[in-house]
Amino acid sequence: MDKETKAQTIKDFQRSSNDVGSCEVQVALLTRRIQELTEHMKVHKKDHSSRRGLIALVNNRRRLLQYLQRTDNERYVTLIKRLGLRR
Repeated sequence: MDKETKAQTIKDFQRSSNDVGSCEVQVALLTRRIQELTEHMKVHKKDHSSRRGLIALVNNRRRLLQYLQRTDNERYVTLIKRLGLRR
């Protein structure tokens, strides 16, 4: 992911002007990386080390989403709708 894409994603999902670490930002960045790795895996089907990294990213995002759902369900629902996730 290039710097411009990352900066734009952070800007779109941040809760305040200097927020770079909230759950929303982290989940949005992970979702972007997961999308990129998914496209990579469609071309390179036998790249098992990238597959392992992809699974780790998906699990990390799942844990963050579970935390957000447990602590603030309204923010969770809003984030899921904005990202278009099927949870």
